[in-house]
Amino acid sequence: MSDTPCGGRSGRRGSVRSFVIAGVAGVLVGLVGGGFRWCLEHADRLRGSILEAAAGLAAAGRLIPVVLTAVGAAVACAIAQRVPHAAGSGIQHVEAVWRQEAEARTARLLPAKFLGGLIAIGSGLVLGREGPIVHMGAAIGSAAGRRGRLDPQDAEDARMLHSALGGAGLAVAFSAPLGGLLFVCEEVTGTVRPRLVLLTLVGTVTAVATSQLIVGDALVLPLSAAPAPPLWMLPVFLLSGMTAGALGAAYSALVVRTLQVCDRLTRVPLVARAAAIGAGVGALMAFDPLLTGGGDQLSERLLAGGSLTVAALVLCLAVRFVAGPLSYAAATPGGLFAPLLALGTLWGTLTHALASPLLPGGSAGASDFAVVGMVAVFTGVVRAPLTGAVLVVEMTGTGALLLPLLIACFAATVTADRLGSEPIYDTLRRRMLERARREGVP
Repeated sequence: MSDTPCGGRSGRRGSVRSFVIAGVAGVLVGLVGGGFRWCLEHADRLRGSILEAAAGLAAAGRLIPVVLTAVGAAVACAIAQRVPHAAGSGIQHVEAVWRQEAEARTARLLPAKFLGGLIAIGSGLVLGREGPIVHMGAAIGSAAGRRGRLDPQDAEDARMLHSALGGAGLAVAFSAPLGGLLFVCEEVTGTVRPRLVLLTLVGTVTAVATSQLIVGDALVLPLSAAPAPPLWMLPVFLLSGMTAGALGAAYSALVVRTLQVCDRLTRVPLVARAAAIGAGVGALMAFDPLLTGGGDQLSERLLAGGSLTVAALVLCLAVRFVAGPLSYAAATPGGLFAPLLALGTLWGTLTHALASPLLPGGSAGASDFAVVGMVAVFTGVVRAPLTGAVLVVEMTGTGALLLPLLIACFAATVTADRLGSEPIYDTLRRRMLERARREGVP
């Protein structure tokens, strides 16, 4: 009888310690993730200044973005190759650790992800900031659990901290704490446990609050307040979600196919391959900077009502549809989320441009379709509908669109499933584990 109270007190102490560790680690994630976003913002401005200067150099100036992105991709790839699992998004590794299929990485992962991701994304590759921040957040959570000296019986808490702080990383990447929480439950772990939810809440709140001291508290993609679309538009958004789901399935297939093709190029060194891909993306940048990069500027322009012709929308959509998988195949640190959101914005805007002549007055505007497109394409690829809907609402402040977003997410999920498309991170995790086994990496 005497052991039970002691065990209970020990369990309570361990419980409190885990929440304290989550809070402290959340502050660190906010500092690292906020610093990463701050650096990327300045890298984008620097790249823009370089492109402006290059534009004044006539034909010779077009070589500057080609060289810039080629060198950036090569250097980022070289950095990533020195650290296991540093290349790519990193979200698949976070999921593998939760499933106990891989070991957490901390020591060299943080600098490799930070520096490699900054160089790769900053040079203009079509990659997202969220992957590196999620991976760094999870690494911080794992290190905090070890250094916090959790008792051996708290091993489950240590694993939860790894996942929870990964969710805090996503929250920091998009200033979306609820999106980070849903990401952990819906995508990373596929489960809802009260303790996991509480640890994630502590981590996301402290992380986002800390990051806002660095990058501010403004919406990532601000959108003017608009009334909710009429209910009779819901079937239209259902159809829009179906088309976006098909597009997402095709995008997933292209990502995997591009990686498979690159795997066969065994005679080409990885760094040389990354440089060639970077040169191609740089050539696109010389033509129009909106064709490259993570896509925030493009999404913000479209959501603000910036007009592009149908031909320009089709061209931009086609180019970014191919450039995203190519950039991911460069084996540099970088994620898929942000380019997906930009692709969805393009698709939604294009859908409105084509459908608007058939719709009566008082229907939804282009920005409504753009936001719905963002969520639906994201869902068609990642297959995390609640995460996508809440994430975009927090990024844009469009709570009035929640019902159309959920309808479109449902349609996109069912369509992608019916087309036989597997959630992208399931495929990427399996590829990562197969390669790790071949190379003897734990």
